[in-house]
Amino acid sequence: MHQVIELEGVVKRYVSADAPALGPLTLSVAKGEALAVTGPSGSGKSTLLNLVAGLDKPTDGAVTVAGRRIDQLSEHALAKFRREHIGMAFQFFNLLDDLTVTDNIRLPAQLIGTSRRRAAARAGELMEMLGIQKHARAYPGRLSGGERQRVAVARALVNRPALLLADEPTGALDTASGHDVRNLLMDLHRAGQTIVLVTHDLTLAEACASRTVHLVDGHAALDSYAQAAR
Repeated sequence: MHQVIELEGVVKRYVSADAPALGPLTLSVAKGEALAVTGPSGSGKSTLLNLVAGLDKPTDGAVTVAGRRIDQLSEHALAKFRREHIGMAFQFFNLLDDLTVTDNIRLPAQLIGTSRRRAAARAGELMEMLGIQKHARAYPGRLSGGERQRVAVARALVNRPALLLADEPTGALDTASGHDVRNLLMDLHRAGQTIVLVTHDLTLAEACASRTVHLVDGHAALDSYAQAAR
């Protein structure tokens, strides 16, 4: 099976810390897999996400995403790689308040050279798929938390990334909006999107993921697959 993520002996150390923040860790994520990364604060979840996203580089080991050794890329090449192959949805959405929903979604597509017309068409397709087409001309500040997270996910998917990274996607949401985003992630998984979900919410992990890796002190203390096939 094709592996979207391959970590080989990855270690991340910070000068100020005695022990590594992560690793050594060897981990693969297959195409179409939905992996939840759980663990207490300080366990290495954010470090792992940053390494996979190419936002940080390992002290030792190799990080391969979508067939590329991203730990060997320059900052410029990494930025281009992220735009083309990795979608990211964050806890606090990171939407641009002075742009409409449509413009927020199509921006990453235009950044890689997609024409304005094609980017708008792709944005429209995603808004319809995610049930937010009625907000196309609205500004993010007028939307609920759940709606804003749907916009953020649409923006993350606009370039058809090999990998979707979701960092505490329900952490800033009320219960109802959290359920909304949970259902969205479940639908994306069923549609075959490869997802890595970092969360403190074990209920969210159980609902959305086909596999869970639980980190403790930078190591995988548990790596388990869901009993029911999705």
